[in-house]
Amino acid sequence: MSRIRLALIAGGTSGEREVSLRGAAGVEQALNKDTYEVLRYDSATDLARLAADADKLDAAFILLHGLHGEDGTVQGMLELLGIPYQGAGVLGSALAMDKHLAKTMYRLHGLPVAAWEMATKAHIAEPAPLLNKLTLPLVVKPVRQGSSLGMSIVRQAEQLSTALAKAFVHDSQVMVEEFIKGREITVGVLGNAELIALPLVEVIPDSRYDFFDYEAKYTPGATREVCPAEVDDTIRDTAQDYGIRAHKALQLRGCSRTDMIVREDGEIFLLETNTIPGMTPTSLLPQAAAQAGLDFPTLLDRLIELAMETQEVENTRG
Repeated sequence: MSRIRLALIAGGTSGEREVSLRGAAGVEQALNKDTYEVLRYDSATDLARLAADADKLDAAFILLHGLHGEDGTVQGMLELLGIPYQGAGVLGSALAMDKHLAKTMYRLHGLPVAAWEMATKAHIAEPAPLLNKLTLPLVVKPVRQGSSLGMSIVRQAEQLSTALAKAFVHDSQVMVEEFIKGREITVGVLGNAELIALPLVEVIPDSRYDFFDYEAKYTPGATREVCPAEVDDTIRDTAQDYGIRAHKALQLRGCSRTDMIVREDGEIFLLETNTIPGMTPTSLLPQAAAQAGLDFPTLLDRLIELAMETQEVENTRG
């Protein structure tokens, strides 16, 4: 049996480029060499080569984070080239990447979210209208960035202008939402037509971090992760249900990971959904998959199977 010719697409031009490249190295190492022939492409430099190679590729594994990779752009190119790929399609990728649109879809589907407002650059000089609508503390974040880039927690009114200016460096769209104090958990979902929610992971940053920011995410030892999360069955079941409902609300497929906050009273609020979660053996989704009996190589096999299954369905419809 011939090997699956797999395009591993990583790198890119976003602020998460180095995270992407590190993850791709781990994925390539974990893939079974008897099953896959891996061809590497950096979306910052190799898109023309990817297009030229399309006829000889069986599938693609996208390991891009942030703009021009996780937002539906590369997904659209692969669809035009007829190359199946893991994870969300163009629409789902774009919806999930835009935190404002994602929260709007959550709310339309009855999922709980913190109150939020969209900011403009005019609010940097005059933040009062935002403060009149929202209650401190606040979270300021770029709408289309990942890994908490450009994100701040504002506890005093005079900090808001600086936080807005910081966020607008990373994106032309910025949102301000009310801060929910609680435990941060994440829920992974796998599948296409049939979905399964994976065991919960709780993320506990070191006390020196105000929140799970870029440094806390990627500095070894800066964050403790507990899987399965030590929560009662009601919270577990509710969070897993929310994860599947968020996946459906955003029109996703393959896999997703939805981050949530569990308030002290047990109420759960959705934060955002990641359509291309980190992919190292110690990343959050692979940890949860391992608890469910899927080691890292098996998880990768499953994601590629789901990608090729999607292509078969599309071909049948055509």
